[in-house]
Amino acid sequence: MKKSLFNRMRLWTAMMVVIAAWIGGSGFLKDLAATSDETYEGLKLFTDVLELVEKNYVDTVESRQLIEDAIQGLVTGLDPHSALMTPKDFKELQVDTQGEFTGIGVSITMRDEFVTVIAPIEGTPAYRIGLKAGDRIVRVDGKPTRDLREAVSWIRGPKGTEVVITIVREGEAEPLEYTIVRDVIPIESVRFLMIQPGYGYVWITNFNENTTDDLLAALTELENADDPLKGLILDLRDNPGGLLDQSVRVADLFLEEGKILTIEGRQARNTKIFSAQSGDAPRNYPMVVLINGGSASASEIVAGALQDHKRALIVGTTSFGKGSVQNVEPLREGYGLKLTVARYFTPSGRSIQAKGIVPDVPVAARRIPDEELEEARRIKEKDLANHLEAEPGTDSSQKPADTQQEEPGKPAGQDETTDSPDETSLRVGPLTPERLKSDQQVLRGLEILIGYDILKALSN
Repeated sequence: MKKSLFNRMRLWTAMMVVIAAWIGGSGFLKDLAATSDETYEGLKLFTDVLELVEKNYVDTVESRQLIEDAIQGLVTGLDPHSALMTPKDFKELQVDTQGEFTGIGVSITMRDEFVTVIAPIEGTPAYRIGLKAGDRIVRVDGKPTRDLREAVSWIRGPKGTEVVITIVREGEAEPLEYTIVRDVIPIESVRFLMIQPGYGYVWITNFNENTTDDLLAALTELENADDPLKGLILDLRDNPGGLLDQSVRVADLFLEEGKILTIEGRQARNTKIFSAQSGDAPRNYPMVVLINGGSASASEIVAGALQDHKRALIVGTTSFGKGSVQNVEPLREGYGLKLTVARYFTPSGRSIQAKGIVPDVPVAARRIPDEELEEARRIKEKDLANHLEAEPGTDSSQKPADTQQEEPGKPAGQDETTDSPDETSLRVGPLTPERLKSDQQVLRGLEILIGYDILKALSN
C-alpha cells in the first residue's frame, strides 16, 4: 500500500474530528478529545502494522483482503452474531430468508474453534444421512475447516454435485466421512397434520418471509376440520430462528392483547415494544409448545411470549438462549454489516440471553441406552465465545440454564427401554400420526392436551 494512502487515512481522521467539533460546538470538542486521540493513535498503529505486513510478509498479500480480515476481526470480536458480510455472504443471507438454496441443509456455527453443527434442516440430505447436533466438521472435500464463512461456501454448491464431509463425533473413536449429494434446500417453513381427531400438530421449521401466511393457512385447515380443534401442539424444536417480524406475527395469531416482545438498544431506533393486535377470530383452544436446544432466536421469542401470557405450556428441554437482535446494514460495493444492536425481553421482562427458555414440563428428546443425551451435546448461546450477557454487567454463566429433572442413578432422558428409535429418524420423511406418536415429546404434549380436555369436562 502506498504511503499516500496512509497519509490520507490520517488526514481523514483529523478531518472527522474537526467536523464533529464544528457540528457539536466547543463543549462537544472537549468531550470528544480523549476519545479522538485514542482512536487516532489506534489508527496509526493499524496503518503501521498494515504497511509492515504488506512490505515484509513472506508471501504477497492483497491489501483489500488484509483490510477485510481486519474489519472482520473487529466485528466478530464483539459477539458471535456480528459479522462483516462479503457480497456473496450478503446475497446468501437474502436467499436464506426468501425461499431456497442449494447445499446439504445444515445450520453450523463456530465452537471451540471448530465448525460445529447446530442442527440439520429437516428433510434435507444432511438430515437423511444422519448428521447430528454437536458434530464437528473438520474437513470439506479434504480441506481443513478453519473459518465459518469458508466452510459454508465449500458446503454449498450446485444441485446434484457431491461434497465429502469429515466429522468428529463424541463417542466415536475415529472421524466419520460422509459423501452427500447436494440438493435444492426448500425452506419449507410450516408442516402440519391432525394427530388424532380434535388434536392438531404444526411444525415451524424456521421463520422466513412466508411463515405467518403458511401458518395461518395451516391453522385454517385444522380449525375447519370435521372434528372441532380441542388442542394444538406447536413444534419449535430445532428451529434456528429467522425474521424478527415473523416471530412477532406468529405470536400475535395466538394472543389478543399485551406485549409480545421488547427490544432495547443504545439507540432510540433500536428500542421498541411489540404488542398483540386483536382482529382475527380468537383462538381459545389449549396449546403445547415444544422446544429444545436447537430452538433459537425467533422461536424463543414465540415460546417466551406464549409462556409469559400463560397461553401455552412449554414442553421439552431448555432452548438455545439467543436473546439479541441483529440489523443488517448494506455497505458499499455489495458488502453488508450484521451487527448486534439490541437485547430482547419477553413480556414479563425476562432476558433469555445465554440462559434460554426453560420448559414448564421438562421432557427429554429420546431414550437411547449407553449414549449421552443429545441435548448435552447441543451448542447453546452460552457456549459461544464473546457471547453477550443477559444484561450489561451480569454473568449468565453462573445462572442455571436447565431445570431438567434426573432420575437417581440414571442420566437425564434415559430409562430401561432399548428399542426406541433415533430422534433424527422420527423427523425425516412425511408426517404421519404413527411417526409423531413415536416421538416422546410429541406424545407427552398430546397426553397433556387430552388430560386437560378430560379435566375440563369433569369440572363442567
